[in-house]
Amino acid sequence: MKAEPTASGAGVTESPDPRAEARANVRLMRSLLIGIFILMVIFALYFARAFFMPVILAFLLALTLTPIVRFLRKHGVPDVLSATLLVLLSVVFLASAGYLLSGPVIDLINNTSSIGQQLTERLAQLKRPLERAIQIAQQLEGLTETSQEPGVQKVSFAQSGILSSAAGNILSAGTSITIVFVLSLFLLASGTMFYEKIIQSFASLSEKKRALRVVYDVEHEISHYLLTIAVINAGLGTVIGLGLWGLGMPNPQVWGAAAALLNFLPYVGALITLLLVTVIALISFDSISFALLAPAFVLLCDLVEGQFVTPMVVGRRLEINAVAVFIAIAFWSWLWGFVGALMAVPLLVVIKVFCDHFDGLSHVGNFLAAQHSAVVEEDPAEETDKARA
Repeated sequence: MKAEPTASGAGVTESPDPRAEARANVRLMRSLLIGIFILMVIFALYFARAFFMPVILAFLLALTLTPIVRFLRKHGVPDVLSATLLVLLSVVFLASAGYLLSGPVIDLINNTSSIGQQLTERLAQLKRPLERAIQIAQQLEGLTETSQEPGVQKVSFAQSGILSSAAGNILSAGTSITIVFVLSLFLLASGTMFYEKIIQSFASLSEKKRALRVVYDVEHEISHYLLTIAVINAGLGTVIGLGLWGLGMPNPQVWGAAAALLNFLPYVGALITLLLVTVIALISFDSISFALLAPAFVLLCDLVEGQFVTPMVVGRRLEINAVAVFIAIAFWSWLWGFVGALMAVPLLVVIKVFCDHFDGLSHVGNFLAAQHSAVVEEDPAEETDKARA
């Protein structure tokens, strides 16, 4: 290291190392390029969501059904036949569930105003301070009624193109659903084609073996997780639906299906299900104490599933920390709405498993993990002494 005396002669200053500055500039440029690339990916996912959303859903569905295809392959069933049967069964199941649940769901949507009024009246029996809010609401309703007198002009905005907009949305949803099932069919029927393409991308035999091992491990863990979570959620929805049917809740099949679907959203989905069941129970039963049995049963089922069943079946290694879960749900719901929120945690697990298999991304997988590693805190004075030594 070259040292030159200062102008005052009181000390020396070290000349900068050109190589260190070059490395710092390279790291800075790399960070900027990574940040720009991430922003471009986010913009692409947002503006091209009509393309990316069904494609990613198809990959997730294919990964979910892959263990079944692999099991049938071991017993002599061709991949094309098993994939076709599984996709057809999925279509029939979803169509049947949608048909059976459409009637009760439409009735609930049409009765939203009466449900809100009944809930307000029921809560007034529990909490007196709400009476003031009810009086204000009644006064506002009176003002609205007076504004409808013949002598008062009423301004309204006509909504044009409602039917065409609804038809466009239905057509878009139908196209996306078709893409999901057709693409998942091709992915499942392709068998080991993707693995062969990956092997052909590497030159040496050791690199091919390592790449194949990583791809198989990632695919196995993700597919096992997605299928297991889907089965657990289906079981949870069945138990909740049967329990609410036993308690006399109206439309128990709707709340069972809602519990199964919303349980793909950890914490948030269970809370939404609990609130919905509480509202319907309060307006459906005369006794408040009996009405509270329904949400208590739902809460018990969620606790058993979240604290015992899922950790025991899935394992602690694939658990995600709560902060990452909430950030992922908020991000994907902003990006793709409710469908994005449902895919948030499965995509987060995919990212974690992928990062765990690469040394350069292990810190990302460690951040997403739920395990708490022991951190030894040292005294700042001791750290300073070590740095000086």
